[in-house]
Amino acid sequence: MVYFVGAGPGATDLITIRGAKLLKTADRIIYAGSLVNPELLKLRKEGCDIFNSAEMTLEEVMAAIRETEERGGMTVRLHTGDPAIYSAMREQMDLLDEMGIPYEVCPGVSAFSAGAAALDLVYTLPGISQTVIITRAEGRTAVPEKEKLRALAAHGSTMVLFLSAGMTEKVSRELIEGGYRPDTPAALVYKASWPEEKTAVCTLETLAETAEKEGIRNIALIIVGDAVSQKGYLRSKLYDPSFTTEYRIGNRKGTGG
Repeated sequence: MVYFVGAGPGATDLITIRGAKLLKTADRIIYAGSLVNPELLKLRKEGCDIFNSAEMTLEEVMAAIRETEERGGMTVRLHTGDPAIYSAMREQMDLLDEMGIPYEVCPGVSAFSAGAAALDLVYTLPGISQTVIITRAEGRTAVPEKEKLRALAAHGSTMVLFLSAGMTEKVSRELIEGGYRPDTPAALVYKASWPEEKTAVCTLETLAETAEKEGIRNIALIIVGDAVSQKGYLRSKLYDPSFTTEYRIGNRKGTGG
């Protein structure tokens, strides 16, 4: 049996309880190199062996899993954050299907969530943004034409970019050309939830300058949109005294916000 486990964004206490239990019972752990906090590996039981997938090809990972299966063991494939976002999990699952090896996914806390927590940020604010786009700048991995930053910028919503901290000039230029104001609030979150976490708030036009000044070139999120300022939003209707819900009757003396 193989378990794809989300390790969380970095802090050891942000792995799920289920994920921690699986690490403690695994016979083999294959973890995603420098992206996963190595402190999590201390949860392993005696006799559990460890492989660093950063040093392996897909074929080598599959061979290590097959070997564990043949001796009746259980493998944890430990991915950073949540394995549903920017992981190579799908190609592994397809090969496991071909090999007849069962698997299960244990979700994790994404850096997308940890980045917001680092900034005390709410991505969706009434009157500001009700949509969050999770994407990446185009680098060696191609991006579909309709998902290029210039095209996505037309929405003007909150945007969270993974794997793009080394391309801040490109990100800034393409988002401004696509429709964001140059003074649109932006932020960088380096290694969200790790002990060395660093945040920097700026504007879209000063993004590259800020990244250079702070020495942020990788392992960081870029967050863009008016929601970053956390200002000018409307009060939630759910908690407005005038708003009727399934659980209470509103009155006419509320704020109406």
